[in-house]
Amino acid sequence: MTISGTETLLDGLSIGHLPDRLGTASDFEFEWGEVKFVQRVWETEIEPGSWRVDLQVQVLRSDALADLVSLRAFLAEYHERDVDWATEPFGQDGFKTEREAARLLAPGLAVEVRDPFGRQGPGQIDAVAAAVHRVER
Repeated sequence: MTISGTETLLDGLSIGHLPDRLGTASDFEFEWGEVKFVQRVWETEIEPGSWRVDLQVQVLRSDALADLVSLRAFLAEYHERDVDWATEPFGQDGFKTEREAARLLAPGLAVEVRDPFGRQGPGQIDAVAAAVHRVER
């Protein structure tokens, strides 16, 4: 199955842009460090029985994620980054690296977009992260 740039929903958020040529999507829910995660992962089989992650979008929910400083500190610990983890600002509500972008959408609600194998490139990661917004109810 190939998913292209159509809008999709994940845990009350709309992902308004997706790159072309994403593989099969799977959703996961888990908790780590008192933060609830809802994650969608797209993977492509690169050879029989061997899969590679194309893209990850994670929704994070916790009162501990009160601001960008606490979000960055949490993600540094979660991804086992050292204190010198180099990030750049991403708009008014986030930060990024070459393979990931995170945004604090509201206190207690964040999204992270990751390209762990460099299959999409920084431009696509930025475009996906920028296009995530809360669904109006």
